[in-house]
Amino acid sequence: MNAARSQPLRAALLMLGSTVFFGLMTVAIKLASASLHTFEIAFFRNFFGLMAALPLLLHHGPELLKTTQFPRYLFRCTIGVTSMMAGFWAIGHLPLAQAVALSYSTPIFVTIAAVVFLHEQVRARRWAAVAVGFVGVIIIIRPGSADFSTGTLVALIAAVLSGIVSVQIKLLSRTEPADRIVLLTTLLWVPMSLLPALTVWEWPHGIVWVWVIAAGFLGTGGHMLWTRALKIGDVSALTPISFTQLPIVAVAGWLLFQEPLDRWTAIGAGVIFVANAYIAHRESQLVRRDATHAPVEAAKPGE
Repeated sequence: MNAARSQPLRAALLMLGSTVFFGLMTVAIKLASASLHTFEIAFFRNFFGLMAALPLLLHHGPELLKTTQFPRYLFRCTIGVTSMMAGFWAIGHLPLAQAVALSYSTPIFVTIAAVVFLHEQVRARRWAAVAVGFVGVIIIIRPGSADFSTGTLVALIAAVLSGIVSVQIKLLSRTEPADRIVLLTTLLWVPMSLLPALTVWEWPHGIVWVWVIAAGFLGTGGHMLWTRALKIGDVSALTPISFTQLPIVAVAGWLLFQEPLDRWTAIGAGVIFVANAYIAHRESQLVRRDATHAPVEAAKPGE
């Protein structure tokens, strides 16, 4: 198999590995939530995540820490750590499948944030996909029903903030290498998450140490695999693979926490999946079109 043909397979395997890592991290967070406050879990995830990321510094050297975008990192990390805490709280207080299904609404908010922060032009078909995605969210949270809870709104807030973070990463990636983004982000998250954790501090005990250490290493490992998959693969092809996290956590929730998979969560997740798949497909088409036309447009001034 030549290099060109092996790239899509490699990207798919990296995305699948990332999805498994994130799914297992979610399970570890749920297990730790039985004994620890969300603030502490976020801190330990970041602290041990930093330990997992330190080999990047050894590989690249101190130059990896040098950046001219530090204010943007601060903004991205402040929103990111808030999103993380909201998401972790949702994992600890909602059924796993529901919390993860709502987290998949992030691409919907990425599209909106790209209009606000990047001034991207979004046409009718992508706005229609965003509207369909919102229908999926409404199906899951069912406002006004007996099953509605404020916890679903916390999960939704996490998704909104994650969408803003994704756009900030897109801005950073224009000038910053992926390894620098991973390392500096994790480095800043540690003190940012320590401050709220100190207000509720209680040392983990026994097997809880395993869960928080696992969450840190799995989260950073998943992030590394995810960034590499997107670097070499097509977003529209990789997005469906990322949805395999949902059956992973649904099975784990059933086996470990006796959580039945709610049919409305399954239906809503399916609707969100369709919307995300179209958004990813459309964005991939636009990227390829821009890449195809760039040389022609660059030649115009010399004509």
